[in-house]
Amino acid sequence: MVQSIVNEAVNEAAQEPAQEFSGFATNPAPLLVAQYERIAQQEMQALPFYHPAMPIVAECTLFEGQWLGCVLTPWMLSVVVLPGPDQLWPVRGSSDRLALKLPCGNLTFMVGALPETGQLLACSLMSPIDPHLGADEGRALVSSTLKMLLSLPVQQGEGGVNLSRRRLFSGRRGDALATPSARSHLQSGLE
Repeated sequence: MVQSIVNEAVNEAAQEPAQEFSGFATNPAPLLVAQYERIAQQEMQALPFYHPAMPIVAECTLFEGQWLGCVLTPWMLSVVVLPGPDQLWPVRGSSDRLALKLPCGNLTFMVGALPETGQLLACSLMSPIDPHLGADEGRALVSSTLKMLLSLPVQQGEGGVNLSRRRLFSGRRGDALATPSARSHLQSGLE
């Protein structure tokens, strides 16, 4: 009797969908390329916005324990995030949205899934692909986009920046430039 209850519990647990999934120990870029190549051949080639000269390219790098990547296909350019080595991600609802803070700023990702990699987070940057974009430009765009994602944003502070020389040398107490040595060092650099 006890054995049959245990067997039933094991069978029920095997039928329940997984609550979490494991990360990728190695770079998932080759898997992404292979899957998008199959999708291109089976589903996308007949669409009017399909850019047949555009290659399928994926680059991924580890960032804070997760795989951050950029994927280019003949129909889109997207940023993707997949679980990294030793990571366990909860299974989320398809099309759920998550906002992530990256060095370049905040991006909103949608939960998606691919047959072999399972769930991933995707943020579309260009869809459809510009028809005037060449294959070499597309490849360069993937690398540049990945570098941009990991770059610190260049922005002004909330109050803006006053670049006048008068403001530069009339610092208030507590300002980094208020000390005489800081002012003289900066002033000698401007001369």
